[in-house]
Amino acid sequence: MTPRIPRRSQALVGLVVAVLGFALVVQLRTTQQSSRFASARQEDLVRIIDDLTARGDRLRTEIDELQRTREKLNGGADQGAAALEESRRRRDVLRILAGTVAATGPGIEVTISDPEHAVTADLLLDTMQELRDAGAEAMQVNGVRLVASSYFTDAGSGVLADGTPVRAPYVFRAIGDAHTLADAMGIPGGVADSVGGRSGASIQLSERERLVVDALRPLSSPRYARAAS
Repeated sequence: MTPRIPRRSQALVGLVVAVLGFALVVQLRTTQQSSRFASARQEDLVRIIDDLTARGDRLRTEIDELQRTREKLNGGADQGAAALEESRRRRDVLRILAGTVAATGPGIEVTISDPEHAVTADLLLDTMQELRDAGAEAMQVNGVRLVASSYFTDAGSGVLADGTPVRAPYVFRAIGDAHTLADAMGIPGGVADSVGGRSGASIQLSERERLVVDALRPLSSPRYARAAS
């Protein structure tokens, strides 16, 4: 007769198995990630490091600006004027982020050619997200302003950007640090490599000292959300 294992022991064994399984998955993912970087070229690794460094510098700059703003608002004779100035600045920032006003500044223009219709919505979405992660502050593609809620979907032989048909060549305009944005497009395994892997597709990058993003979105009122006191 086979001896029965107490339920407490069974639970302990199950917990040990679960922990070992989790550790195995973590180890496997770490190994895969390490293998990908180990096989990368030296110039690719330098590019990745430069991109991460630029993102870190940008975040530190934002922290410094927020700290200076807090100091202005927390005291001093000009507290009222500082608050008014900050509210106006935030208004302008929010209008740009919402896509209700045109924006201008340095940036890059990314043109994705697709004569064989091999580019799909997922690649265009990756392009938008990579530009945003690299610090793009305003974007548009083929006359469609891209904001936080933007999306891409496949539709027959074309693609919809926020429900609007867009066709190749897909031209992204992104305002931000031009060098950082261009480097983000060329990261190994990123957008440029993905475009190159599609039949007949190609990508061109152009850094600009002054770029205009003038596609606008209508201002819509929230249907359910209300400002909390």
